[in-house]
Amino acid sequence: MNRFQKSLTLLLIITISHFSAYSQLSKNWFNEDPSKDKFAGVSSDLAYEELLKKKKSTTVIVAIIDGGTDVSHPDLKEKIWVNADELPGNGIDDDNNGYVDDVNGWSFIGGKNGDVRQDTYEAVRVYNMYKPLYDGKNTSGLNDEQKKQYKQFTEAKKFIDTELAEAKKELAEYEKLKGQLDALKTALGSGDFKAEDVAMYQTQDTEFNKLKTGIASAMTSGVPFNEIYDDVVSGYDSYKTKVDFYLNTAFDPRTIVGDNYDNYSERFYGNNNVSGPDASHGTHVAGIVGADRDNDIGIKGVATDVQLMILQVVPDGDERDKDVANAIRYATDNGAKIINMSFGKDFSPGKKYVDEAVQYAASKDVLLVHGAGNDHSNIDKEANFPHPYYESTATREPAWLEVGAISSSGDIASFSNYGARKVDILAPGVKIYSTIPDSGYANFNGTSMAAPVVAGIAAMIRSYYPDMTAVMVRKVIMDSAIKMPIKTVLPGTKKKKVKYSKLCATGGIANAYRALKVAEAYSRK
Repeated sequence: MNRFQKSLTLLLIITISHFSAYSQLSKNWFNEDPSKDKFAGVSSDLAYEELLKKKKSTTVIVAIIDGGTDVSHPDLKEKIWVNADELPGNGIDDDNNGYVDDVNGWSFIGGKNGDVRQDTYEAVRVYNMYKPLYDGKNTSGLNDEQKKQYKQFTEAKKFIDTELAEAKKELAEYEKLKGQLDALKTALGSGDFKAEDVAMYQTQDTEFNKLKTGIASAMTSGVPFNEIYDDVVSGYDSYKTKVDFYLNTAFDPRTIVGDNYDNYSERFYGNNNVSGPDASHGTHVAGIVGADRDNDIGIKGVATDVQLMILQVVPDGDERDKDVANAIRYATDNGAKIINMSFGKDFSPGKKYVDEAVQYAASKDVLLVHGAGNDHSNIDKEANFPHPYYESTATREPAWLEVGAISSSGDIASFSNYGARKVDILAPGVKIYSTIPDSGYANFNGTSMAAPVVAGIAAMIRSYYPDMTAVMVRKVIMDSAIKMPIKTVLPGTKKKKVKYSKLCATGGIANAYRALKVAEAYSRK
């Protein structure tokens, strides 16, 4: 079986399991209790029912540093942070914080004439930065700093070459498959057709004649043809975007922003369009943290008494260190006590400046929560940014939580990054149902979903125990993790099983109910 056939077979298997799993899984499972509801949720619903009914809460501002967020979503609009000192729409910086009309937050990837939609991977920017200095050269005659730069250049070049070759190959395969499905749709008509119609369809392509059997089988199992087709189109679009934008060394959209990108001390740029050109990811993340629990529609976020400050830094591509650093500082200066960061990348040329912003936030008692990433890699060994270890000292920031993902069974997600040293804890991140733009809802997967679950738990603790410091909140969440005595399949392998202690520092799963019990006990000491 060639690679193309493997790709389609895998696609069909995923589609069938995706369809059946969604039909069996509670949409609210991440909030549910493992003992009561049989899913490995974080017991936040139970905590509200049993522990918090008679307790008074304090509003906590949670910054969502992400892509755009739909602040008008019915399940979010009452929970969006409002800058009370700023008069909306008057074109004046009323509160003199340097940002004009920053009513709900700020976008660091917009400008006067629009917003950045696609951007490159950071590897492309590193490559372009150092190419004039080191292309075609070796380390002979270089000093220590130049050798460090040369190493970054060669690593970036290798990354681009490898990723681009793979992306072009996959794009060609998806393009061929999309063409075959388009031809099938044309031949069978635009109306509904059945599995047997697909099975009987004949073409001159003997390869596709074999593969269509898998499509017919998936349809027989209840997967609509349109879902299969949409998955193929999604794959095609994904690889085309990689080739055209992420890995394109000639592409640079930063002129839209209008800043001096090389000046890391520059802070006051961007615009107030926090929705941006694509609000899907940020809206989903925001809903997990704090979708309205009292409006009887849609979903319930983990935390009730929160305001969600929206900070856009993540385009369709890699975020930039300058923007991340400035968003962290903005969140800190404008009252956020928790910052959720559901993004990551392989290179970080401006880590020094991100580190300084993290240190500043921590000095102001802000807890930072970050998703560990979705490359099924051991980030104790593999590069993954941002992370809580300071470049200058190699010490770890104690006000930072790094979060991996689990499925509803409690097993670590097959995609989740892991690391006994760098990942702190695991949380629900598979088939998480949350808000998306235009009043919608959808299931997403990723440590991007696991991080806001933990950020929500942190917000619960800070809301009901407001005297607890960020470092103490992290300790409470770590100390209350449900230790997993079993083994789970190591991400990136098919069968190798490992202890949870090999995957994260706690060897366990975050739990709001237990965390609040521990917080109560600590508060009485």
